Amino acid sequence: MATDTSLIVLQQEMDWLQAVIDQVIKSYLLQEGHENHWLDIAMPDLTGVSCPYADSVNAWNLDVYSRLALVLAMAPHIRPDALDVFFGKNQLYDRGFTEFGGVTDKGHSGFLPTAQTLCFLITATNPELRLEVMEIFANENVLTKEQVISISDVESYLPRFNGVLILSNYWFQYFLTGRYPLQENSSSFPAQKINTNMNWEDVVLSDDVMEQITGIRTWLEHGDTLMNDWGLFKKLKPGYRALFYGPPGTGKTLTATLIGKASGRDVYRVDLSMVVDKYIGETEKNLSRIFDIAQHKNWILFFDEADALFGKRTAANSSNDRHANQQTAYLLQRIEDFPGIVILATNLKANMDEAFSRRFQAMVRFPMPTATERYELWQGAFSGKCTLSPDIDLYKIAEEYELAGGAIINVLRYCAMCAISRGDTVVNADELMEGIRREFKKDNKTINLIT
Repeated sequence: MATDTSLIVLQQEMDWLQAVIDQVIKSYLLQEGHENHWLDIAMPDLTGVSCPYADSVNAWNLDVYSRLALVLAMAPHIRPDALDVFFGKNQLYDRGFTEFGGVTDKGHSGFLPTAQTLCFLITATNPELRLEVMEIFANENVLTKEQVISISDVESYLPRFNGVLILSNYWFQYFLTGRYPLQENSSSFPAQKINTNMNWEDVVLSDDVMEQITGIRTWLEHGDTLMNDWGLFKKLKPGYRALFYGPPGTGKTLTATLIGKASGRDVYRVDLSMVVDKYIGETEKNLSRIFDIAQHKNWILFFDEADALFGKRTAANSSNDRHANQQTAYLLQRIEDFPGIVILATNLKANMDEAFSRRFQAMVRFPMPTATERYELWQGAFSGKCTLSPDIDLYKIAEEYELAGGAIINVLRYCAMCAISRGDTVVNADELMEGIRREFKKDNKTINLIT
């Protein structure tokens, strides 16, 4: 029923848009009825209407200009023929009306409105309203702030309003179904949501690490109160920045995921292979897309192997060095201005630029687990269906072989496959030692067998 209501409401919005377009064309070309004004056409009344679109418009308290922008951006998705009138020709020049804006595309047979199309509708008979159009695309406007609509990029020599008026697929899906689609890992959004089935009791971390993690969780719970009710926004930068560093497999990614799980926030791991680009300026653009989309989503952004992107600046001996330093400075600024939570993870803290270190609220070192902690990790790993043979001295294993939690889980996977291949659930000593040997071999290490 909610979907049915949404479709009815959106069709009513299209009816309103159609009436506005018809009236503006009449007024502009001095056709019959030109004396009327499009602002006199009442917007559909959404008071008391409950559906995703109506709820959003009411909550945002959109004025008539912003609402027209939203509906115009939606038209190619719902009623593309409503825009066909813009294909009309200027008889004087035997060509389309330049002032109508719009573009065509080989993948779409209809008219794609640009920001200029919106500008024409609003200012055709009232040029002074151009400022209202510019306000729609200002950072303070809710439609821009929430990434609902945007203007596509254009070449630097073209007017900005030549860009296509884009409706976010994320919001369009929500307006139709009431469900937010998952952001997909793609060139336009090079990040992926990460989850875990584990809980805090499944993690073995030192007391020092847990103390600092508690500080991050406290900020997540009370940050808004501290910034707004306590007035700390006057003295503190928005958001929270943390650096996790330590050897691979020590729990950096898992901890970031658990922080999100405990606070009810989605955690998105940035895919650096899709962010870093060899062409000047492209890396900044790729990263900017992530920050722009995440700006008001209450997400946690997680940068794994962050030293690849946030490494130390070097002496500017070449144009490449200067560009790399400019890129690092840009990233510093974006992270510092980001109002959400950013967690950077690296295996080598020494590779990180010192300027980043000064801007972190937390720097959490994830050391290799001690023998006692490794014993807990081994116990936890083999506490389910897959168990170890009773003749295995697990504490001796933990003392002898220094493995991180991630490596222990890899051993579990190998041993479980061995056991199930035998039609059993119990892992014998030979299988366990082979699993450990394989993990050591990854680092070109050999092991001494326990006798």
